[in-house]
Amino acid sequence: MAELLSDSGRFQAIPYFDEAINNAIFQSEIDGGVSLNDLAIGTVLEVTTRHHTYTLVNQGEGRVLMSGHPKYCPEPVTVRFHGSTWGTPMIRNRYIGREMRMEFWHPEFGMVLTSFVLEIRELPRNLDSKPATILC
Repeated sequence: MAELLSDSGRFQAIPYFDEAINNAIFQSEIDGGVSLNDLAIGTVLEVTTRHHTYTLVNQGEGRVLMSGHPKYCPEPVTVRFHGSTWGTPMIRNRYIGREMRMEFWHPEFGMVLTSFVLEIRELPRNLDSKPATILC
């Protein structure tokens, strides 16, 4: 991935990547997203794609309790969340990015690729919690 230059705050292109790949990485930084590795276990996210709205509960180590799709997860199911992609073989590991497609392994259906993510929100864990926060 692109590296953050400590003194400039800008991302540096990786020289052995194609320009289109570097541009996609830069654009994902601009569009925003969230890394599951940066979230506490039990964090609840609402992810709206172009076709569905999913609820994800971070279970750690790339496992996510997911619901929101009428065929793949009408009821919560634990999936192995791989990350997000631009529709190419390159993936941002355990990352949910706007204008990217989530990719996960479903125990019954195998590999699933969603439509493009439009919005990511953190939901309260219970009714006494603060309102939802728009992450990006």
